[in-house]
Amino acid sequence: MKPARSRKKFERPYTWAQLHNGDWSRESIQTRLDEWCPKLFGYHMLKLGGLSSEISSCTCNIQHQVNLDIQNPLHNVIADGYNLPFLEKSFDVVVFSHQLDYSNDPHRLLREVDRVMMDDGYIIITGFNPFSLIGLASLMPWRKKSLPWSGRMYTPSRVKDWLGVLNYEVIHCDTYALFPMSKYRAIWTWLENGLGGCASFAGSQYFIVARKRTYPLKPIKPHWHLKRRFSPVGASFRTHSRRTLSSAKTSYPIKTEKAD
Repeated sequence: MKPARSRKKFERPYTWAQLHNGDWSRESIQTRLDEWCPKLFGYHMLKLGGLSSEISSCTCNIQHQVNLDIQNPLHNVIADGYNLPFLEKSFDVVVFSHQLDYSNDPHRLLREVDRVMMDDGYIIITGFNPFSLIGLASLMPWRKKSLPWSGRMYTPSRVKDWLGVLNYEVIHCDTYALFPMSKYRAIWTWLENGLGGCASFAGSQYFIVARKRTYPLKPIKPHWHLKRRFSPVGASFRTHSRRTLSSAKTSYPIKTEKAD
């Protein structure tokens, strides 16, 4: 397994129009995000990257939403994802769409996002699956320099391991789009539904929802205590006095002298 950190600088897309079948990918993520928006609560939401900024979250209960990117015109804040200009524990939800695929240091990017996350906050991550048709297409030499194949794809299980190290609980993981074709989509969807869950591991995209868990450093002591065995005070006192007298007789013998 290759290390996640790379010296190569990947071209990061800032709009879905740059990706092959980008509009279809955005619509598929939008459908799944709409199902989760009513379940998200808090005060602040961060959409990291231009792709995340173009995904609508108007049905979410969180009113204050920040779009962070450098090139996308929908941004509210212009900054780099490796150095977020926010205080610690500032956001309740972070939408993280296809940012790991084009990052030369995904561990650093996740740690920076974890720094601004509130306790029990939600992080939503999407990306491309290397064990899929899109992943196999990236092996072709004439596609390695074009989007979306020019990035680095990670398996959903590897992303979940990274989240586990940062104390995140993965509460939902969906791998879908076995056939990532926009034409004749009804036929491909029918064929994918016919295969069922046996081929879900080969889906082209994954949708992960994880929640940050914070455990107390000091363990909480139990309220219950073991009861001592009952013993009468008089009996124990008599036993203790007898042992004391016997030890005194043996330890300090009395010397007697005969009278003349």
